[in-house]
Amino acid sequence: MELALLDADTGECYARFPVEEGSTFSVTFLHSVNKSDVCETYRVEGGKIYVESCEYSAFGAGVATQVEPGQTLTHTPDGHMLLSGIHREIPSLSYIVGTIYDHFLDIGGQTISLTELCGKNSTVCFTLVS
Repeated sequence: MELALLDADTGECYARFPVEEGSTFSVTFLHSVNKSDVCETYRVEGGKIYVESCEYSAFGAGVATQVEPGQTLTHTPDGHMLLSGIHREIPSLSYIVGTIYDHFLDIGGQTISLTELCGKNSTVCFTLVS
């Protein structure tokens, strides 16, 4: 199985990365509103993508402000907030790559700049393919 990064408008494949059942990947970026770092972690399970956790350093629009049943909000050693236990299927995962700040994909021990891979202001769709 592979994680494919596709141009949401044209369907062009930017890259493919091998993934296994239970493997994780994350996307890190600077939040456009509150200007703080955000790291969203995903898990591959049953041929689907699930969001598992979100780490952030400031509250603001677009980040969780409530802990739902089964979730835990803790602090990391560096003082960030970590919302874990989310385990919510994401049927359509996409990011708009920043025009000022970059997005970074961490997968299989690699860190990939989405600006370098896809270009600024690209809408990138993350999908699993066989």
